Amino acid sequence: MSWGTDLWDQFENLDKHTQWGIDFLERYAKFVKERLEIEQVYAKQLRGLVKKYCPKRSKDDEPRFTSCISFYSILNELNDYAGQREVVAEEMGHKVYGELMRYSQDLKAERKHHLQEGRKTQQYLDQCWKHMDNSKKKFERECKEAEKSQMIYERLDNDINATKSEVEKAKSQLYLRQHMAEESKNEYAAQLQNFNAEQWKHFNVAIPQIFKNLQDMDERRTVKLGETYRSFAEVERRVIPIVSKCLEGMVTAAKNVDERRDSGIVVESFKSGFEPPVDFPFEDFSQNIQRTGSDGTIGTPKTEGGKPDPKPAISRTKNKLWLFGKKPKAPTLEDLSHLPPEQRRKKLQQRIDELNKELQKEMDQRDALNKMKDVYEKNPQMGDPGSLQPKISETICNMEKLRSEIHKNESWLAEVEGKHGSRGERRPSADVNHHAPHGRESPEGSYTDDHSQEHRSPPQPDPHEFDDEFDDDDPLPAIGHCKALYSFDGSNEGTLVMNENEVLYVIEEDKGDGWTRVRKHSGVEGYVPTSYVEITLEKNSKGAVTYI
Repeated sequence: MSWGTDLWDQFENLDKHTQWGIDFLERYAKFVKERLEIEQVYAKQLRGLVKKYCPKRSKDDEPRFTSCISFYSILNELNDYAGQREVVAEEMGHKVYGELMRYSQDLKAERKHHLQEGRKTQQYLDQCWKHMDNSKKKFERECKEAEKSQMIYERLDNDINATKSEVEKAKSQLYLRQHMAEESKNEYAAQLQNFNAEQWKHFNVAIPQIFKNLQDMDERRTVKLGETYRSFAEVERRVIPIVSKCLEGMVTAAKNVDERRDSGIVVESFKSGFEPPVDFPFEDFSQNIQRTGSDGTIGTPKTEGGKPDPKPAISRTKNKLWLFGKKPKAPTLEDLSHLPPEQRRKKLQQRIDELNKELQKEMDQRDALNKMKDVYEKNPQMGDPGSLQPKISETICNMEKLRSEIHKNESWLAEVEGKHGSRGERRPSADVNHHAPHGRESPEGSYTDDHSQEHRSPPQPDPHEFDDEFDDDDPLPAIGHCKALYSFDGSNEGTLVMNENEVLYVIEEDKGDGWTRVRKHSGVEGYVPTSYVEITLEKNSKGAVTYI
């Protein structure tokens, strides 16, 4: 089927159709543009979502739980997936939308050229028809004038009253009109022949060729649309393997979630190393009540002579802390003594490992500098050996500092490992809130306006040691005295209330847990924070020592 043959008389409709084809192509290009903008926005929102839920973390904040690690793996895969959406948008913009817009401009120029050729051909045919029509009308006029002249001549020739001159004049006019009619006839015949030739050429050569060019252009437009449709799909298809890998990565991350391992990490993170508390002993307050021999109630043996012990039992609960208290946030100390033994041991070991790595780096740097120095000494033209000496000295100094730090932390580690073995039966600590005076310097040496100062809870001896200590008839002797630097509310069991500047007796030194056992003048005993008091020990005990 050919437009030039079948649509020879549909120039206007073909004009409209080709314009519609270009409009449709541009409409599809607009669709692709909006589609790639959706991809761009989608990718941007995905990246924003990943950034929101995967912020920058320090080394200490690195996730350890498999559920967290898997979640961050899924976020990474989602970030890669967002990158593939960006690739889709970029490819659509370059290979589909950009190509369509360039092709649309070419189509417009080509269509304009073909239509102009068609209009020029039509205008030339119209001119030929106009010339033919004018010659035809002229021939018609001349024939009518000749007929009119002939009628006048015949009338005068038959009129007996007409003069000879009038007859001759009419005859001469007749000849003139007939000659003019003949010339008009010849001109009309020539114009008609020319018009018919141009019309045949127009409808059989020029217009079919122009319409064929328009048909080819429209078919190429259709082919281009089909190619861009495939390109549109191929852009998506090319990223499918990578998207599939991203999804497989998410599935793998989900499979890596291990509830047993997470539970073990919880134990490892929070295990204190303390032993569970033992049973509380029974405290009999009925010793002063006389019972008959037949009384079968629970009692305590009477003292010698049948009289009850005149010395009342000392309350043991005062020096014990309940297990499930709110654990206060202790201040961070260099030796990590604010941590439970197990956690302290792990932190110290971690710190020692990191220091050893830094030491190894410094040693490697020292060896490299020494080798470079040897090379410079053997080949002076390569450099001055003396220029490396400051750097070598600095490296050796850093190594000594690191060794000192390692030795210090190893001593702390040995201390905590020894204490953990010997004092494993101490009860876990509970929270203790202390109140320092407003606007004063805290025991750690930093100025604070906070009224609450948090410390470790007082130590708890094992039950047998406790019973031996308080069942003794004589109280513990004082080994020194102390002065309260700050007020302390002693709101928890085992602690003692004290006021600022109050003087107390020291009956037991701090065993490394931050608490000192003291006694008031009234005989009430308990634990107070070591950092809250200024201690002076007696010379005959362990020497005069002052703690602030």
